[in-house]
Amino acid sequence: MAFDLVTIHTVLSFVAIAAGVVVVYELLRAGATPFWTVLFLATSILTSATGYLFPFNGVLPSHVVGGFALLVLAVVLAARYALGLGGPWRKVDAIGMVASLYFLVFVLVAQGFAKIPSLHVLAPTQSEPPFAIAQAAVLALFVWLGIGVTRTAGRFGRAMA
Repeated sequence: MAFDLVTIHTVLSFVAIAAGVVVVYELLRAGATPFWTVLFLATSILTSATGYLFPFNGVLPSHVVGGFALLVLAVVLAARYALGLGGPWRKVDAIGMVASLYFLVFVLVAQGFAKIPSLHVLAPTQSEPPFAIAQAAVLALFVWLGIGVTRTAGRFGRAMA
């Protein structure tokens, strides 16, 4: 069975989101296991990178989101592996993990409104209130999660490694 780029990109996205949920949950409880962390980071990077392989004319919003996601992931990799989560880098890592998952979920919601007929009819141009409300709810959830992992990072220090 041959996999095309859309399938590979989509599978990577879903694996990254699932692993990211586990990682953020573990960060809220004082640490993330290396397996889930590496799986999340690898699939998140590959998801954003493969997004640039699709044919396009001009820069699209997905390219901008992918660029921000890769920038955040680069900071997370530096905080985690180059700086050893020392000092403020524990919190930078935790916030970066949440932000990375947020970007994936942001795109998931956008794709849902673009591809699921019952959602598409509510916001065909993604500028209608249902789309804005859904994205605002997602943002609020991730701000709340970001606050939570920041507090946990401050309390538990190296347990997050």
